[in-house]
Amino acid sequence: MESANQTGLIHFHFHPFSKLPGVQVLIFVAFLILYLVSIGGNVSISLIIWISRSLHTPMYFFLANLAVLEICYSSTIAPLTLASMLSPERALVSLPGCGTQMFFFIFLGSSDCILLAVMAYDRFVAICHPLRYTLVMSWGLCVQLALGSLVLGFVLAMPLTVLIFQLPFCSSKEISLFYCDVLPVMRLACADTWVHEATLFVVSITVLTVPFLLITLSYVFIGATILQIHSAEGRHKAFSTCSSHLTVVLLQYGCGSLIYLCPSSSYSPDRGQGVSAVYTFITPVLNPLVYSMRNRELKDALRRTAIRFLFS
Repeated sequence: MESANQTGLIHFHFHPFSKLPGVQVLIFVAFLILYLVSIGGNVSISLIIWISRSLHTPMYFFLANLAVLEICYSSTIAPLTLASMLSPERALVSLPGCGTQMFFFIFLGSSDCILLAVMAYDRFVAICHPLRYTLVMSWGLCVQLALGSLVLGFVLAMPLTVLIFQLPFCSSKEISLFYCDVLPVMRLACADTWVHEATLFVVSITVLTVPFLLITLSYVFIGATILQIHSAEGRHKAFSTCSSHLTVVLLQYGCGSLIYLCPSSSYSPDRGQGVSAVYTFITPVLNPLVYSMRNRELKDALRRTAIRFLFS
């Protein structure tokens, strides 16, 4: 058993969504469309922010970083998932391949959650301390915060992934999900996983609970400041800059909490399959849609760029 684990002869395969070929093809088409739309939407947002000088502000800098993270995050999961749905018997994943996918999933997902907390801090400074905004949110600090979210994501992902893949696995196994996630892979181990589950819980608290509490605290102060604004137009403008971010936060943290903050003993593969589909395929599509539909400056920049492209 251990020699198989050490030589990397173990291969995993993913649990199919349905045993009916017709249903499997429909799910494949739906996931492929969602993946292409998410890539197209996030690439568009990144390019628009890069091209439009009017959007060269800290808020849009963080939004562009979020869009790039979503592109990488989706591409970590979607290609292998789509390949396994087309040809389940051929889409075997080696132990190193599964470990690589898990590392990037944890790394990019953690960085995504931390960056959302950074964006909440940006909105807090912009609304609660507008006169000091340009002084506090300097470009140097913005770059440090963006890089810090990546570094913290890496620091959390690497030890957890290494710890999990030091476990002995019995033989080739079926992962009860459509990608190499932490809990389904741990369930395939032929050893006690108490330490690994405790480590996962600590990482989940660091990635989900702490940033969410900071976001909540930021929006408490933001809400109190908005209520003090006398003009309806001023309140609407302040609220519109935060509503899109709040929508994305609720989607991201809500789905993550349902999986990673519940006791591992209560983990359900069926629930995990559904919730994971939401935050790996649907959320990356909704992020660019939510920001582009609820943000006037971004919509105007998209319109100007489209007109310029059509008439060039």
